[in-house]
Amino acid sequence: MRRLLLSLVMALAMSAQAQSPAQAPPPFVLQGPIATGQVFDLARQRGRVVMVFYWATSCAVCRDKLPELRQNMLGWKDKPFDLVTVSVDGKEADWRAYEQLQAVTQPAAAQRVTSLWAGARGFRHSLGATPKLPLTLVIDAQGQVRQRVEGRMAPELWDEVAELLP
Repeated sequence: MRRLLLSLVMALAMSAQAQSPAQAPPPFVLQGPIATGQVFDLARQRGRVVMVFYWATSCAVCRDKLPELRQNMLGWKDKPFDLVTVSVDGKEADWRAYEQLQAVTQPAAAQRVTSLWAGARGFRHSLGATPKLPLTLVIDAQGQVRQRVEGRMAPELWDEVAELLP
């Protein structure tokens, strides 16, 4: 009888484990100083949808995409949406020169974009090795990566972002 009861308890425990939802992966980590010297922490963006765009000034596709990203971001200025760009340039001066150019050519968009340089002291992210560029991550309001696109970004990605917004 004890053996039967023990077997039943074990079976129920295993069944409960199998039916429990898988734990969500930890939220994506992105921290570091922005161009103004303030510190950005993605964890403070909870409740907002964030698009993170990894790029380099040497990447023609990346440079071509940045103005579009900035313009689309302005279209959602009243929504809980943020655009964060992460330059993986080897030289900080290359990143800063490009950001200064954007401030002149797209001043409204440049003011709203959070821009980081991956080479800065204190920069951290949970991405691992630098991927194929450009890399676009769409992060939901809970800090989970919902989309990861290496290379050119299809226009439909904006529809997926819109679905995450309230």
